[in-house]
Amino acid sequence: MNEAFPNPMRGDHPAADRHSELGCSWRPPDPGQCDRKEAERHAAARRRFGLLVATALVAGLAWGFAQNRAARLAAEEANRQFRDVTQIVRVAEVAPAPGVIAITLPGNTLAFAAADIYARANGYVDKRNVDIGDHVKAGDVLAVLAAPELDHQIAQAEAAIAQAKANVRQNDANAKLAAATNSRSAVLVKQGWVTAEQGDIDRLTEQARKEALAAAQANDAAQNDALRVLKQQRDYLTVVAPFDGVVTQRAVDVGSLVQNGATLMFNLQNTNVIRVQVYVPQDQAFGLAPGVDVAVRVPEQPDQAFAGKITRISESLQQGTRTLLAEADIPNSDGRLRAGVYCQVELKIPRASPRLAIPADALIFNRAGTQVAVADNGVARLRRISIARDFGTSIETASGLQPGDKVILNPAADLADGQKIEIAEKATK
Repeated sequence: MNEAFPNPMRGDHPAADRHSELGCSWRPPDPGQCDRKEAERHAAARRRFGLLVATALVAGLAWGFAQNRAARLAAEEANRQFRDVTQIVRVAEVAPAPGVIAITLPGNTLAFAAADIYARANGYVDKRNVDIGDHVKAGDVLAVLAAPELDHQIAQAEAAIAQAKANVRQNDANAKLAAATNSRSAVLVKQGWVTAEQGDIDRLTEQARKEALAAAQANDAAQNDALRVLKQQRDYLTVVAPFDGVVTQRAVDVGSLVQNGATLMFNLQNTNVIRVQVYVPQDQAFGLAPGVDVAVRVPEQPDQAFAGKITRISESLQQGTRTLLAEADIPNSDGRLRAGVYCQVELKIPRASPRLAIPADALIFNRAGTQVAVADNGVARLRRISIARDFGTSIETASGLQPGDKVILNPAADLADGQKIEIAEKATK
């Protein structure tokens, strides 16, 4: 029986060695003892491995903590040594910005007065007395129109007036006759010599004659008014200058047909005074008012400056550009400045709100924003500021500084808040 079933614990069996190592024997058999011993051996091996890993992790953390502490201590020491280093700096004192803002803006020139000249009558140009570039005075004749039919209409109106006057005289005589007849009939009716019916007829006849006289007089007045209209139209045949100026455009010549109010004849401009229009941005517009001095320069006349004053402002900013339209009057009796040119307008606008000025080389730009370093009892203090206007070499600030503060010029890139500084003897004002 034993020979038929080989003993798994014998040396010729593959598991014999493993079971021998675990202390298992073939007799008496214990099916779970060997498995338990093998599981315990594996658990012990895992515990040993986990202990080694934990030991290595603790050692690594201890080493990292030590390295981090050493680096932090080194950084603190370096920072302490850096703060103990005294930098020599130059400073500039913060001062109020000037009370007047000087700006230069683009503008354009216009004639002080400009008008397109149209005729108020129909006709042909009979005479043309002016041409482009001619200087005229108010009332000078620019052109004369010919309208023969208008003369005939005037003659007809005069004849109608003569007829109306004759009609007035006739109705006046009839009215007087009717009044006398009615007066006599009234007495005779009372005496019984004339019937009452005849008396009523004479009375109503007098009233009718008076009404006819009033109608004739009204007709005479209407005919006179019509004649005055025709004569006014005849006066319109003479086209005159409405003001002193220069003819800048001529659109007709002798023989041209002119339609009442539809045909442009001339353009007249008064350039003795030039209007200069300029659009002022919103940040300067609130200090702008009539009376502000301006200087106008034209690129083609670089050596000349035309002085004037702001005379009109629109009081309302343009919605699209947020600019305020302003006009300045420039005396131009010598005609050196022309209308319709591009120009540069130099304005000196009173400041609406106070500002502080600092040099531009005091600015510090970093992730903390726009800052400046202020010298405060031997140490540097970093302060954030807001820039109101940038002039390139100087800055106007709206907040962050006080008058009398001393800002550090060209601060070092590693300048820290609280670092010791020493002000150079030669400070910038």
